Amino acid sequence: MTSAGGGAARRLPRWSEIRPLLRGRPFIADAVERRLSKAHTIADLRAVARRRVPRSVFDYVDGAAEDEIGIGRARDAFRAVEFHPRVLRDVGTVDPSVGVLGRRSALPLVLAPTGFTRMMHHEGEIAVARAAADAGVPYVLSTMGTTSIEDLVRAVPAARTWFQLYLWRDRDASARLVERAIAANVETLILTVDTPVGGARMRDVRNGLTIPPSLSPRTLADMSLHPSWWFNLLTTRPLEFASMASWNGTAEELARRMFDPGVTMKDLAWLRETWPGKLVVKGVQCVEDAVAVVERGADAVVVSNHGGRQLDRAPVPLELLPHVVAAVGGRAEVMVDTGICSGADLVAARALGASAGMVGRAYLYGLMAGGERGVRRALGILHQEATRTLRLLGVPRMEDVGGEHASLRAWNGR
Repeated sequence: MTSAGGGAARRLPRWSEIRPLLRGRPFIADAVERRLSKAHTIADLRAVARRRVPRSVFDYVDGAAEDEIGIGRARDAFRAVEFHPRVLRDVGTVDPSVGVLGRRSALPLVLAPTGFTRMMHHEGEIAVARAAADAGVPYVLSTMGTTSIEDLVRAVPAARTWFQLYLWRDRDASARLVERAIAANVETLILTVDTPVGGARMRDVRNGLTIPPSLSPRTLADMSLHPSWWFNLLTTRPLEFASMASWNGTAEELARRMFDPGVTMKDLAWLRETWPGKLVVKGVQCVEDAVAVVERGADAVVVSNHGGRQLDRAPVPLELLPHVVAAVGGRAEVMVDTGICSGADLVAARALGASAGMVGRAYLYGLMAGGERGVRRALGILHQEATRTLRLLGVPRMEDVGGEHASLRAWNGR
């Protein structure tokens, strides 16, 4: 033993003391589980997803409109939330469940409608619905989905299935979709109203993304980097829209052909008369429109700028949320989407008045990273983060989270 300058005596460590410190992670044979085991946040899942699929597919999910200012502001708003925790509260047991449109949801969470889902992973919407059903949260099938209403309900009868509707130029086709949703006993219909035309999603334009992906010299080269994705695409049923005739072209061209810029409040009134279940209007971006759609029979509104994918620099949903909640005055539920990246964000949305938050990218990162298991991982992460946030706030029940638990402050980017 030696002494260094009168400090602690030094000695050579024994092997018996070093050996317990040499603990590596156990090897996981299953490649998907191995990937997912390293994902501890939604950002981690995003990083895995980026490596698993072609760039054009990842960018379709990850990107937004024009300069992507709107999505950045939406995320910054959640970063600007300041929580106000209380201490010495019994949070040995916490309950993150809430009521959403008359039924219990395990989290204040709805899995948002997303188009072309089997492009992200060949398991597609059915994988998402299975994960949502097991997690106890609603899942919304999109009009632009790659699985039909009937097939989804048949495959996952336990799912809390909602259906999202665009009103097309062909109103008869839209009416037939509504009839099919009624026949399939879909619980809730969501009308998306912020798409008179498609947004300018510049990543898709630059990538030359087509639906389905086309074989070109560029995509053929990409096969060497993502062979499993291409193998699954080419050896499973063709990628096509389940609610419409086949399409070959870009997403922007499809939107221009299908979406109807002439939709008005009269169409909402027609839909309210036609649809017997819960009716939600998604894409509300001002207080006056929120009041108007509720007066015409909407059971809920979603304050949303479409994930920043339509009008860039549109209002920030989280900042608008409290004003809409105040104006609606308990006559309808108010949900919010765009910018939710964590379970803490769900708690923040709830504190600012939302009955639930909608997420799309978060679970799609999981789907791209590992199919159904990846979606389960995403939902598990959100659940873990939400329950931890409740405990640290000193609130044992999500339903008790309110305005006293969080506030918005200026975000300086740090």
